[in-house]
Amino acid sequence: MTDPVSRTILLLDIERFSDRDDVEQAYLRRMLYDITDRTLESAGIDETRRLRADRGDSVMELIDAGAPVTALLRALLTDVPAHLRTVNRMASRSAQIRLRGVVATGFVAVDELDGWVGSDLNHACRLLDARLLRDALRERTDDFALCVSDALYAGVVRHDHAGIPAADFHPVRVESKNGPLKAWLHGPVPGATAAEGRKDHGDTGVGEAPGGSGGRPAPRVPPRGEAPEDRPAPAGSGGAPAPGPVVNIQGSTFSGGLIGGHQYGGISGGHFSGDVVLGEGGDRERGERA
Repeated sequence: MTDPVSRTILLLDIERFSDRDDVEQAYLRRMLYDITDRTLESAGIDETRRLRADRGDSVMELIDAGAPVTALLRALLTDVPAHLRTVNRMASRSAQIRLRGVVATGFVAVDELDGWVGSDLNHACRLLDARLLRDALRERTDDFALCVSDALYAGVVRHDHAGIPAADFHPVRVESKNGPLKAWLHGPVPGATAAEGRKDHGDTGVGEAPGGSGGRPAPRVPPRGEAPEDRPAPAGSGGAPAPGPVVNIQGSTFSGGLIGGHQYGGISGGHFSGDVVLGEGGDRERGERA
């Protein structure tokens, strides 16, 4: 086995490859190789600076660490979507090709059977196979979804090089059999809107008050022993009375007003009209009972 060498790792995979028949699969493989070669050539990476492994529905490229990663990323973000649009415009529905891609960096060794060995390569393969990346491609109207490793983001993407806007990459966490892997997804994260809503209103405790008050503050709860304050109804309440004492009416109808103080007990049976006055020294009912 050779000594591990620092490489840029590029993985590209065809969506729904196994759903096609043999003729369609052969066509899709030709398109995958053609798009990969064209993209790498436009990035200035010729065949002498890379090794290729065929995985049937995917292609793996080990790229010389001296090749510019910025040029590779720019080509992936611009050339791959353009090539896919051109191919799919003329292809039948069964021959449409959509790709998932991963770019990572790490140390990889080549064994005596020309196999590739390295934990960084294993991590890149798990990112390519992650459900999150599959969902990202499924939800998009274009035909390409790209994810980069955390190390590549830290070393290259976050510096916001020309043609590689760092703001377009979003942190994601991918579950694997060896634990979670942090990565960065280009474009929208699947389900991000709902997750952010739960974070803003649930995790922090800041947001809409109970009862759907929206921008209004929640009603003030008086300390124990303090009488509820008498105040006008809040703006936008539609004339409803301000929060105050509660009158429990069982089996009765009641019309009229409620005037401050404390309430003990309840009213049951019959029909009431007029006002109920709740005083400090006891409860008085004003009005008439039918």
